[in-house]
Amino acid sequence: QFQEIINSCYSKDWVVYTKKPMKSAKHVVKYLGRYTHRIAISNARLKKYEDNKVTFSYKDYSDHNQIKEMTLDDTEFFRRYMMHVLPSNFMKIRHYGFLGNRNKEERIKAIRTATNTKDPE
Repeated sequence: QFQEIINSCYSKDWVVYTKKPMKSAKHVVKYLGRYTHRIAISNARLKKYEDNKVTFSYKDYSDHNQIKEMTLDDTEFFRRYMMHVLPSNFMKIRHYGFLGNRNKEERIKAIRTATNTKDPE
C-alpha cells in the first residue's frame, strides 16, 4: 500500500511555486523583522542598512541596561539571526516541567494529592 502511494506521487508532474526574489538585502532584513514572532529582532530595533552593514539597537545588561547600537557585516548579522530560527519540526517551549501543556491537568492533580492540597473550586 505504501509503495502504491510512492508510485502515484512519482507519476505526477509537480509544479513548484516560487516567488520572485527580494529586491535587496535591505528588503530581506525588513521582511524577517516582521515575521519572526519577536524571537530575535523587531523592525523597531533595525536602525539602518548601508554598505552591506546592519546597524541595530540592543540592551546592554552588563552596563546597567543601557540601549546601545551595534553594526555588523550583513553576513554576520544573518548568521546570528539564524541561530534563533528553529529547525523544521521543532517547536519553541514556553512552559516546561509540570506547567507544560501536555498532561498538565493530571500532573497538577498528582501534585495536589502528594501535597494533600485541596482543589480550588
